[in-house]
Amino acid sequence: MVEEIVVLGKYRVLKDRLYTKTHEWIKVLDGEAIIGITDFAQQKLRNIVGVELPEVGREYSKGESIGVVESIKSVEDVYAPVSMKIIEVNNRLTDEPELLNNDPYGEGWIAKVQILNRDELNELMKPEEYAKHIETEEQH
Repeated sequence: MVEEIVVLGKYRVLKDRLYTKTHEWIKVLDGEAIIGITDFAQQKLRNIVGVELPEVGREYSKGESIGVVESIKSVEDVYAPVSMKIIEVNNRLTDEPELLNNDPYGEGWIAKVQILNRDELNELMKPEEYAKHIETEEQH
């Protein structure tokens, strides 16, 4: 079981990954990484009804939009947490976009990627920093 931080009693932040201010997560594995949206993001979006996935084989720069998540109430871009190349996408999300709501850190992953600039990982938020970021955002 992965350790987690529960923020404000309702948002889960897993301790085995890094986070962006725009609510994406990246879990670094040997030679590759998995990315997705956070529990905070999926709760804010609520009923997710569609996902536009990134293109396999394409390279994206850090901060570039790699796809879109559509909910009943809004459409939000998903941004590259680091410069990366898409190795694989979670095609299940095409037919089951609700996986992002039900399991954002597990079955609802968006893409497996090759990190092109490992130094950019140092610019991401650690779990404790991301938890504070959520608290600050909720107060506004």
